[in-house]
Amino acid sequence: MDLLRFTTAGSVDDGKSTLIGRLLYDSKNIFEDQLEAVEVSSRKRGDENVNLALLTDGLRAEREQGITIDVAYRYFATPRRKFIIADTPGHIQYTRNMVTGASTANLAIILVDARKGVIEQTCRHAFIANLLRIQHVVVAVNKMDLVDYNQESYDEIVRSFSDFASRLDNIVEVTFIPISALRGDNVVEKSENMPWFEGPPLLYHLETVYLGSDDNHVDARFPVQWVIRPQSDRFHDFRGYAGRVAGGVFKPGDEVMVLPSGFSSRIRSIETYEGAVEEAFSPLSVAVTLEDEIDISRGDMIVKPNNPPKSGQDIEAMICWFSERKMAPRGKYILRHTTKEVKAIVKEVRYKVNINTLHKIEDDLEFTLNDIGRIALRTSSALFYDSYRRNRNTGSFVLIDEQANETVAAGMIV
Repeated sequence: MDLLRFTTAGSVDDGKSTLIGRLLYDSKNIFEDQLEAVEVSSRKRGDENVNLALLTDGLRAEREQGITIDVAYRYFATPRRKFIIADTPGHIQYTRNMVTGASTANLAIILVDARKGVIEQTCRHAFIANLLRIQHVVVAVNKMDLVDYNQESYDEIVRSFSDFASRLDNIVEVTFIPISALRGDNVVEKSENMPWFEGPPLLYHLETVYLGSDDNHVDARFPVQWVIRPQSDRFHDFRGYAGRVAGGVFKPGDEVMVLPSGFSSRIRSIETYEGAVEEAFSPLSVAVTLEDEIDISRGDMIVKPNNPPKSGQDIEAMICWFSERKMAPRGKYILRHTTKEVKAIVKEVRYKVNINTLHKIEDDLEFTLNDIGRIALRTSSALFYDSYRRNRNTGSFVLIDEQANETVAAGMIV
């Protein structure tokens, strides 16, 4: 059974948490005691209906204000597929939280209030989904019950969002579904209130959306995380290189090259906890053994010799700034890329992006909390990378302020 990671996004009060609660409730993925606790909390709050948003809004401040602040992860499954949901906040000041939650998503659900239509936050979240190379987007036009399930309201939102999305280059598929998260229309079951909508309900789309082309199975990339040397009587001479496959397919007998040394060998076996396997591909975590004894350590990368990644100390990247402290001019940071850590300096700030208009800002180059833009970095040693567009695993990194022990930015290599 395959896995779909998806994230929800939208403006404040568009119903993200309610939608997730409805998905969990109508698909029978919550326990009775959880439902009873939500019913009790709803009565205490004076809510007219059972407030399903309380299933995901776990922080006290979230429940008091009725908003999402932190990223909430929820897990559920149907007979067709497993799901991991990242419920991300809609407020502008929590953009960094949305970037964190959406960074590993295969699909984004962007909620739009049927009464308000496409607004700045809708465009903001669509831009971030595009920046993070989320190829599948569902525009859930919510609160259709408050516009009497009117088709014209829905059609206008479809036209408006489609016009904006036509300027985004990474989103491959946009699906529009009119829903009412509060009433359950077109969430798990098809709505009788909107006979004019001929598409499937949201859950069916989540179960059937095709993800086969999302992962890069062409460029073989295996960042080494750990060298396994048991030093036991049973495995006296065992030497395995553990990590998560970041791209491509590896099989026993394949010729491989180790970076940065450039030495070549062949794969002897691919080991897992359950035993040896005949192939490994993203995102499997495995241990690779080689036929030759080569000096390999954490941060090295095993690749195919006929298709190596880019390498160098100068990289261009789009970043989202996470810290409340401003980016320091010529600032020095720790850059963590796959399993490798190097020191890095910000050579130049190219521009910031107004993500409501997509215009470049070149007269204000000071990065503050939640700013997104392009910078040039110089690292202390060579990185082995691909562009983020080609491979999300080897094309992304984080910047860390070593003194404050704080992650200050997430970056996507261009």
